[in-house]
Amino acid sequence: MLATTRRTLLGGLAALPLLPGIARAAGAGAGTITRLDPELDALLDVESPLEVIASGIQWAEGPVWIRDGAVTGGASGGASAFDRSYLLFSDVPANIAYRWDGKETKPFLVPSGLAGPIPKGVREAGSNGMIQGRKGELLIADSGTRAIAAVDLETKEKTILAGKYDGKRFNSCNDLVQAKNGAIYFTDPPYGFTEGDQSPLKELPFNGVYRLDTNGTVHLIESKLTRPNGIGLSPDQRTLYVSVSDDAAPYTWAYSLGEDGLVTGRKIFLDHRAGTAAGLQGHADGMKVAASGHLYASGPGGIHVVAPDGRRLGLISTGKKAANCCFGEDGKTLFITSSDEVFRLRLRASGW
Repeated sequence: MLATTRRTLLGGLAALPLLPGIARAAGAGAGTITRLDPELDALLDVESPLEVIASGIQWAEGPVWIRDGAVTGGASGGASAFDRSYLLFSDVPANIAYRWDGKETKPFLVPSGLAGPIPKGVREAGSNGMIQGRKGELLIADSGTRAIAAVDLETKEKTILAGKYDGKRFNSCNDLVQAKNGAIYFTDPPYGFTEGDQSPLKELPFNGVYRLDTNGTVHLIESKLTRPNGIGLSPDQRTLYVSVSDDAAPYTWAYSLGEDGLVTGRKIFLDHRAGTAAGLQGHADGMKVAASGHLYASGPGGIHVVAPDGRRLGLISTGKKAANCCFGEDGKTLFITSSDEVFRLRLRASGW
């Protein structure tokens, strides 16, 4: 199961800062967990196994644990009851969102993104990032439809919440997070296009980070990032985290937010250049922020566990590129979408 040896992984990690004298341990089963700071032990056990719960996916993304949702067939294949807890995740190029109920994985939304014929030049037609909204609905960064959408979990009816900025269509919406007041922050890189920035389908001259207000107003809050990707929000709602999947500038930025939810400043929160230079697999991609303020953020080598002050505490490696993650079950499980598989890791501290 492990695509890279422990020696190879640790050799790559040696290029990262803050490493002298640090204890490391390999988790049982698939993957490796590396302790970079003793504080990690309060969050997870480095000997915990990484369990593969789904495989054979083209590119797994957008995991979300549905804590309270209705399912009327489709996912379970039967006539339905009210299933309250399950995992959803995207297979972006396959245009399918899957449901895992703890036993098996079955299609939940087909298509998950763009319906109808796929235009020439569209590389990723499906859903990408997904979260459960504050009203219980499924919120989707719909790469193929080039929009932010809401899906009723019972009827599976889709509603487009935003598809344009300044009269021009978004590129390929990638990931999203919702504030306590209902506003949605999302990223819009060109990954859904076969030709990227050079695609004739691209209408906007930049790759933006946006805020969608509950009244439908879209605010552009960043237009200077080359590849904005994963996005997260601090528990106090005053810091917005945005990762950049660009080997030339592999950073996670921290944006300070004002009372109105708009940006007042920014700084580099994580610098992934050392991991990129060491040849570790993956990029700064999706993330989740725990209620404690700790970040579980994908980057070179896997999922980086990071303290609120930016200290790297540990690295969870599946041996493959890690795209995104989410908390689930009782809050003490981390689900990781990684290349063609989905992993499950039990934690000591709840993310909720």
